[in-house]
Amino acid sequence: MRARLTLLVAATTVLVLLAFLVPIALLLRQAAQDRALGRANAVVQAIVPLAGGDPRALRLAVPAAAVPVTVFLPDGTTVGEPAAATPAVRLAVAGNRAITVATGDGREVVVPVVGTAGTSVVRTVVTEADLTRGVSRSWLTLAGLGVALLLLGLFVADRLARAITAPITQLSEVSHRLAGAELTARAAPAGPPELREVAGALNHLAGRIQELLAAERERVADLSHRLRTPLTALRLEAESLHDPEESARVAAAADGVARAVTAVIQQTRRASSVSAAHCDATAVVGDRVAFWRVLAEDTGRAVTESLPDGPLPVAVAPDDLAAALDALLGNVFAHTPDETPFAVTLVPRPVDGAILTVADEGPGFPPTAVRRGRSGGGSTGLGLDIARQVATSFTIGDAPGGAVVTLQLPGA
Repeated sequence: MRARLTLLVAATTVLVLLAFLVPIALLLRQAAQDRALGRANAVVQAIVPLAGGDPRALRLAVPAAAVPVTVFLPDGTTVGEPAAATPAVRLAVAGNRAITVATGDGREVVVPVVGTAGTSVVRTVVTEADLTRGVSRSWLTLAGLGVALLLLGLFVADRLARAITAPITQLSEVSHRLAGAELTARAAPAGPPELREVAGALNHLAGRIQELLAAERERVADLSHRLRTPLTALRLEAESLHDPEESARVAAAADGVARAVTAVIQQTRRASSVSAAHCDATAVVGDRVAFWRVLAEDTGRAVTESLPDGPLPVAVAPDDLAAALDALLGNVFAHTPDETPFAVTLVPRPVDGAILTVADEGPGFPPTAVRRGRSGGGSTGLGLDIARQVATSFTIGDAPGGAVVTLQLPGA
């Protein structure tokens, strides 16, 4: 934008300079010609009275003239600069009038003088050098003035363009900082009134986002108090079970729910700046599959697990990866019949990262499953969205034997 504004001002300045300087240049050339012709006419008019009078005075005055002058006498002789009679001289004698004609050497000025002995003609030639004397220097001065004015216009245009574009650049930087979760970023109102209004609106939007996020964090934090009573009751029920293994399993499940709620609260209350997160995908996936394997055995589901032999680092927080896999496996248990087998596969990507696949032999996903908040199966529809948030690429579909969900995890 800054370059375009400068170019626009440059083009406008050039047009204005041409509109003024070209006529001035032509006027200067015409003034130089008029000055040279006027000087020649003045010399000729000073000699005219002597052409019809005393020949001796004429012979003394002509050589002393400021310009070369030739006087053609009626007897055919000449006084002054030697020259042959030209058509202009003969025309002046025949027409008995003064004329000025253009020649190859410049301008020829002839004035007839009628005397007692006949008609004499006073002739002088204004050369092209005299007609254009000082014109080149004047044109160079005008050109220099035009270039100076153009440079000054470009400088002023660049300053004005910078005064306009600098606030726009600042607004862009602030918007990118806000997009990067730096919610304390604010734009300084500067520039034209319209840009100051935009800066104020952007600052108001950032403040409103902060308020909404703060309110959201507080609402999420209230979950700990809302769930404390039912979780305590669940632990008491688990302790009252007669089967120690069943009691331990239910208590572990309650503890898992408590840890999940605590993790959500801590994640919500984290600072706005995004810190780098990473984990060993092999360890996290293996731990969560082992957790769900117990429930799979109770419901008669065959579990197929395929994990790398060694660690597989990915740029995902362990809690986020565990929550994503729990959401996918929870969908399997919630939306497929008992005894439906499923498989979890984790393989490294060719460059970096990993590919996590969860496949089952159930009825597959309904068409609305790809939309956030719409599951078609009587749930909230947010389970798949939890998995989407940790993946750089997320695909779901129906395989020949059921449904397949594939997540591409970023490399650490």
